[in-house]
Amino acid sequence: MFGDAVANEFRSCLDTGPVVPFPQVSAAVERTLGRPLADVFVRFDELPIGRASLAVVHRATLPDGRAVAVKVLRPGVARLVATDLRLMGPLFEFLSLRVGLPEAGQLVRLHDGFRQQVAEELDLRNEARTIAFFRRRFAELGLGMVAVPEPLPALSGPDVLTMEFLDGVTIDDLPRIAALGLDPRPLMEQVVRAWIEVAVRDGTFHGDVHAGNMLLLRDGRLGVLDWGIVGRLDADTHRFFRRTLEAALGDETAWADIAAQLRQAYGPALREQLGLGDAELEVFVRNVMEPLLTQPFGEASLTTLLTAIQGRVPETDGAPRLSWRARLRRLRAQRRLHAGVFEHGAVGSSFDRGTFLLAKQLLYFERYGKMFMADASLLSDRAFLSALLAQGGA
Repeated sequence: MFGDAVANEFRSCLDTGPVVPFPQVSAAVERTLGRPLADVFVRFDELPIGRASLAVVHRATLPDGRAVAVKVLRPGVARLVATDLRLMGPLFEFLSLRVGLPEAGQLVRLHDGFRQQVAEELDLRNEARTIAFFRRRFAELGLGMVAVPEPLPALSGPDVLTMEFLDGVTIDDLPRIAALGLDPRPLMEQVVRAWIEVAVRDGTFHGDVHAGNMLLLRDGRLGVLDWGIVGRLDADTHRFFRRTLEAALGDETAWADIAAQLRQAYGPALREQLGLGDAELEVFVRNVMEPLLTQPFGEASLTTLLTAIQGRVPETDGAPRLSWRARLRRLRAQRRLHAGVFEHGAVGSSFDRGTFLLAKQLLYFERYGKMFMADASLLSDRAFLSALLAQGGA
């Protein structure tokens, strides 16, 4: 979407946060486990192997020789996040109620959604339970090429998560992948299948499949890490996701259902400001969404979705496309669209958060698809998907 140069600059944001002094890491682990570090681990590396915004990860070795990864929340991060949230909440409410900016309504609702998400991430026992669920689910579905680290509950707690160490290289490190002599394509195909299958069956999915969380393992599997952000679709959003897949597979009746659900979720402003009637909206939604799901990764682009929607906002009457008047009219039309959607209460809703998180993962998969399976589409295995959808979901 932004190009390789920009993407590469931001790549370092995935795992290069500040180092936590080791005495603080050691104290946090000992406090959680109730024992000295040396009584639990025969080795505990002082330098972290991962440095995210909320936690750091260190490699360690158990007395039985097993290598483990120990994820430790940054000391004081819960208090820092709580302080930030307390400051942002009243500010966003003031902007919404007193200043009257329509965008402020979005900030209030997004603030509520972020508060719910980060509260879950700040208790690592939630991630341990999620890991256990997906390990069990993938095993039940016969997805043996997808590896999820085994959590060790006896060595974990609210601030510490000890789990199996997965040894590999990130999925976008092409020189190191070539050195391993492994073919990433079948692994990526099974990861996409696993993600779709559990999302369809259970309405839940890994919500942050960026390259730092995808490892090509030396044993030939593909490891999926960091299960702190997980999408959980409510009934309406789950149905929307399933109907979208059914539409892309050829169910002509599904497009009307999809357009109707978008109208219900985002209100009349969506249709009015796009200048589309009900039938036209259905055609527009299909023309935008269908290629993203059915065209080969080498041809499809999720950026089309954004530019197509933006292109529907009216220009000035007869004005040059790039004139300042046209741009001003476009901006005002966009603001009216945003205001109408905000007033309808869609932004920050369960449907809005769920579909946003789904689209975010499709962006990642689009990138990996272009890298490793440019001639395939997201829904290449039509027989598998048709059978999956016919079985029903949660």
